[in-house]
Amino acid sequence: AFIFEIYYIYYRSMILKSFLYINLGAVHVPSYALELTLKDSGNSTCLYAKWQMDFTVYYETTNKTQKNVTISDFGTVTYNGSICGDDQNGPKIAVQFGSGFSWMVNFTKMASSHYSIHNISFSYNTSDKTIFPDAEDKGIITVLEVPEITIPLNEIFRCNSLSTLKSNNVVQHYWDVHVQAFVQNGTVSTKEFLCSKDNTSTTVAPTIHTTMPSPTTKPTPKERPETGNYLVNSTNGICLLATMGLQLNITQDKVASVINIKPNTTDITGSCQPQTALLRLNSSTIKYLEFVFAVKNENRFYLKEVNFSMYLVNGSVFSIANDNLSYWDAPLGSSYMCNKEQTVSVSGAFQINTFDLRVQPFNVMEGKYSTATAQECSLDDDTILIPIIVGAGLSGLIIVIVIAYLIGRRKSYVGYQTL
Repeated sequence: AFIFEIYYIYYRSMILKSFLYINLGAVHVPSYALELTLKDSGNSTCLYAKWQMDFTVYYETTNKTQKNVTISDFGTVTYNGSICGDDQNGPKIAVQFGSGFSWMVNFTKMASSHYSIHNISFSYNTSDKTIFPDAEDKGIITVLEVPEITIPLNEIFRCNSLSTLKSNNVVQHYWDVHVQAFVQNGTVSTKEFLCSKDNTSTTVAPTIHTTMPSPTTKPTPKERPETGNYLVNSTNGICLLATMGLQLNITQDKVASVINIKPNTTDITGSCQPQTALLRLNSSTIKYLEFVFAVKNENRFYLKEVNFSMYLVNGSVFSIANDNLSYWDAPLGSSYMCNKEQTVSVSGAFQINTFDLRVQPFNVMEGKYSTATAQECSLDDDTILIPIIVGAGLSGLIIVIVIAYLIGRRKSYVGYQTL
């Protein structure tokens, strides 16, 4: 039988950390951590993990309204089902807390030199009247995420930065993560493998309207992408509409590439909340392309955030996120439209070109775009040509008058005429 050494540390210090959580606003990080040292039958350490996490669950109430609750105080925690792994099963961390809540992460050995955090599952119980007193649907619900993080053997994975996983109804946050699933010779490694956010030497900082760096090889020109219709459904029907052609521009190691999104091979998911809306696209090569919309000043919406991750040909993963954007601004109750090519600059290494764009992430009625006048982008606004033409005409007329006046005045001073 395996011997477990389980440590649950509760820090009572008054140190508070705050983060700008996606869709949640600024909140305080709970002041505790989970720590697990797992040993095999030979009393040698086979797995070590220390991390912090919380969960925000969105649910529908009996009054047909949307609510959310953040689960951060786990109370008494158990680790039943955690294993070192064997030839048939990989290592696993299993955590149980509260009334019917559980969290589990599975690790898979990929080769002789690497392993992966294969999937993460979280189960919550909407029958818990203390946490979900007015939930419409009762029972245990499980969400599964597949981060596919690859880690070298005999290195400890470290990610102090905030990481976010989002499904339709759950937002998961992780930070201060240290984990080694395949401990060699019973000794936790001192060599760290950093996540992209901690590795400042390789992480591209989120920027706005950054000029794309000059690539060593220029991308092959791509034809105009096919326009797709992307719909997000809620319990009350379609809640988000998007029509657009999408073209991705990626620069990796000074090599630029262009990828057109094919609507017929793209899966669509998302969610709608009173203040935010999410459109998530993924395919066989794209892990996710997320567009996050937000309400500002209670009367307008805009594109606030883009998150992107895809598998590259060499087997690595290219990921970029920017939650400080300001595109596609339009009044609530209407849509944003831009027929001509428009560029959303997510970072210096990643831009999105859109074609025939129209989006309405809020106040969708009967599954159709609003009949209110759409907010058009400046590229489509041809009315600016009229004042330009009028101004040019007036300027030309003024120049002609001035020249005629100068010529006439010069002739009047030629000399005196004989009477």
